[in-house]
Amino acid sequence: MTVRMFVAGILGLLWGWQAQAAWVDRTEAVMGTRIAVRLWADDVDRANAAIDAVMAEMRRIDALMSPFKGETPLARVNREAAARPVPVPGELLKLIHRALRVSVLTGGAFDITFASVGYAYDYRRHVRPDDAWVERHLDRIDYRHVVLDDTASTVRFSMPGVRIDLGGIAKGYAVDRAIALLRRRGIRQALVSAGGDSRLIGDHRGRPWYIGIRDPRRKDASTAVLPLADTAISTSGDYERYFEAGGRRYHHILSPWTGHSADKVRSVTILGPDATTTDALSTSVFVLGPERGMALVERLPGVDAVIIDAEGRMRFSSGLKMPAGSRQKTAAVSVE
Repeated sequence: MTVRMFVAGILGLLWGWQAQAAWVDRTEAVMGTRIAVRLWADDVDRANAAIDAVMAEMRRIDALMSPFKGETPLARVNREAAARPVPVPGELLKLIHRALRVSVLTGGAFDITFASVGYAYDYRRHVRPDDAWVERHLDRIDYRHVVLDDTASTVRFSMPGVRIDLGGIAKGYAVDRAIALLRRRGIRQALVSAGGDSRLIGDHRGRPWYIGIRDPRRKDASTAVLPLADTAISTSGDYERYFEAGGRRYHHILSPWTGHSADKVRSVTILGPDATTTDALSTSVFVLGPERGMALVERLPGVDAVIIDAEGRMRFSSGLKMPAGSRQKTAAVSVE
């Protein structure tokens, strides 16, 4: 073999490798939302197999935690837990524990029992309960009605009529599970999103990922674009599921204290160490409003926020106002 043939062979191998290495993208509808995966892989077949595994994991979590599908463990809890302790898988019990810890952290702003009133809203059909009905049922919203038994792995409710919904934390949890799965498969650069909850592995091939924050009043416009790497980001907005009636916007983020749509902000974006945390905190800060919500964020190491208030003003946490390269606080907090 001549030198020229040897060099040509090496170049051919390199060209073949480069031809296989690529960004691979896919979107599917799971968990009632849009699941999107984008990753860089040296082998497209392996990349597609990894994305298959992500989508399968999303469907598994939906089958475990959806309150709308009649035979899921969470649906059984809502049907039976007021009458007796209901056995649940350990994974579901742990996530409910985590949700209750967020309730304590946020002084009740995050409360999975919001569903005790929230089930009466139908945003597609523009249906809402009247104020008198909400007032009669408001005492059912209280995270302390949820009683867990770790030894027996059961959930019960201390009051009739209580329901729970993990919609404020389950999609973030599913994103974290997907990220862990990709890392085990050797993926080093990826984005996984489930609706408003996303998490990034690494950077975007030597550049940051650029993640836009949607303008709450213009569907196809962004109010800010953040350069990010190796982080989680979640946005909660009053534009996700809503209808308008009588000059008022009724959306799915309910205040546990009133049973009505929280109305002090238009959207909240949280950056933090994992998507389970950012998902729950974006809901919490939305309910707390701009002043109390930002005060909570400033107490949490490794967590930052962008809040668009009811007047459309944008507010940034102190970590996002620092010079480039110094966004991270001294340590990251995760609500485990």
